[in-house]
Amino acid sequence: MNYKNLMVIGTSHIAKQSLEDVRKAIEGWKPDIVALELDKRRLYSLFRKPGKIRIYDIKRIGIKGFIFSLIGAWAEKKLGNMVGVAPGSEMKIAVRLARKNNIKIALIDQDIEITLRRFSKSLTWKEKWNFFVDILKSIFVRKSVIEFDLTKVPSKKVIKKLVGMVKERYPNVYKVLIEERNKVMANNLHNITSKYPDKKILAIIGAGHEDDILDLIKKPGINYSFTVS
Repeated sequence: MNYKNLMVIGTSHIAKQSLEDVRKAIEGWKPDIVALELDKRRLYSLFRKPGKIRIYDIKRIGIKGFIFSLIGAWAEKKLGNMVGVAPGSEMKIAVRLARKNNIKIALIDQDIEITLRRFSKSLTWKEKWNFFVDILKSIFVRKSVIEFDLTKVPSKKVIKKLVGMVKERYPNVYKVLIEERNKVMANNLHNITSKYPDKKILAIIGAGHEDDILDLIKKPGINYSFTVS
């Protein structure tokens, strides 16, 4: 498989640098397809106001997955407010530019409900305790273990350290939120490049997924479905 027509951009969902990287890639490289680290539900939620919380929603994804999604959204919003960038802004810009230039959009991530259900089932008591300890440390310990500029995409060295810490302290969280999704996205990108070998494909994914996906895409094991619109 020849991947010369595939460009992958690793972004930070709250970094101003990512907004410019996405804009330059789409306007300068002019891809035929933009592949996004999104599923249908997350794409829809990016462009609408949050709705009311329903008991049905909590049951559907599990209480732990639901709580995690709330905490994650709160943390991203808080950090986004610090740097003046709303979480997911780079994805919104990518969607708007793609639609403006009649570029096809591919959603390559796993359905968020599947991810959160898997998260609810896999989280261990040890990981819950580690999570509690880490929250206390963030409140009472001023200095971070790893410091970097939130307005920029972290370097590969920093990303490797951060991912390594997650893998060590939260092995099941790492497996569900990173490893399994990497396999899904890599296979979806492989499928797209196979189906559209002559098309220029721009993949926009979180920087923490980039290296593993590039390694996996050359040797996919399971074919997952994807959506091109």
